[in-house]
Amino acid sequence: MFDHETYLSPLTWRYGGDAMRRLWSEAHKRRLLRRVWVALAEAQHAAGLVSAAQVADLRAHQDDIDIARAEAIEQEIRHDLMAEIKTYAEQCPIGGAIIHLGATSMDILDNVDALRLRDALDLVIDQLANLLTTLADRIEAEAHTATIAFTHIQPAEPTTIGYRLAQYAQDLLGDLEELRRVRAGVRGKGLKGAVGTSASYTQLLADSGWSARQLEEHVMATLGLQAFPVATQTYPRKQDWLVLNALAGVCASLHKFAFDLRILQSPPFGEWSEPFGARQVGSSAMPFKRNPITAENIDSLTRLVAALPRVAWDNAALSLLERTLDDSANRRLLLPEAFLLTDEVLRRSQRLVAEMRFWSGPIARNLRDYGVFAATERVLMAAVQAGGDRQALHEVIRAHSLAAWAALQAGQPNPLAELLTADPQITQFVPATAVPALLDAGEHTGDAAARALEMAAHLRATLASQQGHDGV
Repeated sequence: MFDHETYLSPLTWRYGGDAMRRLWSEAHKRRLLRRVWVALAEAQHAAGLVSAAQVADLRAHQDDIDIARAEAIEQEIRHDLMAEIKTYAEQCPIGGAIIHLGATSMDILDNVDALRLRDALDLVIDQLANLLTTLADRIEAEAHTATIAFTHIQPAEPTTIGYRLAQYAQDLLGDLEELRRVRAGVRGKGLKGAVGTSASYTQLLADSGWSARQLEEHVMATLGLQAFPVATQTYPRKQDWLVLNALAGVCASLHKFAFDLRILQSPPFGEWSEPFGARQVGSSAMPFKRNPITAENIDSLTRLVAALPRVAWDNAALSLLERTLDDSANRRLLLPEAFLLTDEVLRRSQRLVAEMRFWSGPIARNLRDYGVFAATERVLMAAVQAGGDRQALHEVIRAHSLAAWAALQAGQPNPLAELLTADPQITQFVPATAVPALLDAGEHTGDAAARALEMAAHLRATLASQQGHDGV
């Protein structure tokens, strides 16, 4: 039994959910190994190669895994799959002799990995669908809430909170579609033997009336898994890269969301904040701190997920000829870590989206101080429509804007409205009484609200249409 006196991965206990941890557990892996061996024996019985009693014996002990015994055998023979075969065979006095008949290790392991990839993708897809539903709620609630937008992290024109949230939702919906596409394409190796030619099965079945392909199809139907049409000793390692790329895509979208929240929680902005518990501690040194630790955690973990597809790329590109073993050790880490990290990020993002706060005071302050600059575009357009010269008026407004920026930087109130209403070059085209209304930035959000609501409706319709699909 492991305890905290030895190294434990944070993914063992700190990050990731229990369902994802169980899926990538050693116990679950060994149960799946035995499931494949039983399916193989059942197909071989149907082909007349093994007896019903042998199959029944294997089936009876299918869930009796004994990891301690298998590890003891592995210490001696230095082959983990053969150690599991020997452990299983010891438990099956009738059927033990025919376990793994005709198979190579990757006939079993790669089908197990494909089953785990598919189930793990289902968990991620479910979580992402739930997150998108929550995002749709927040988009609808904030579709009309005007807020200053930022380009180059500098105040720009106004937008709405709902429209900003819709950007994240649009990216995540694309990620969901990619996850579904990849999930639908997951394949096992099938039963193709040492180099993928099915030679061993062809020999075994020579007098049975069965082909190697029929045997493979029988096994894969039992497992509920499709096989790649061709394979080497392994399934194509490009499959792992495609899966990890899809996970990294989700993490890229969530990294941007979390990073934006961190910026907007900074007091000079002060518009958004992540939830902060009544007894939560922000700093060991500064009692007043309310650090965005959840968003920072998301950005930290997603940064690691972003690095993992490179390893999967190497495994695919450097798998020489019919197979090399230099992918095996890193895949034991690579696949579960990518899923557990993504699982944790989605869990934290769900809480952020559901509970984050939008602060009306700082939102109004920033609209007041900075939105007026953006709203000068409305004054410019109104003046030009009344007969003014756009280029000349642009220069007039630019000069007043620079003076107003200097006043703000000196800690003074923004004087831009007064400067414009007092300038006859402006008022000859736009009455001074009309200028303040034109400078109301909250009315300069275009069709942002309508597009945000359309995105929320699209999210709901897409999720509803996919409710019955695999992985939801």
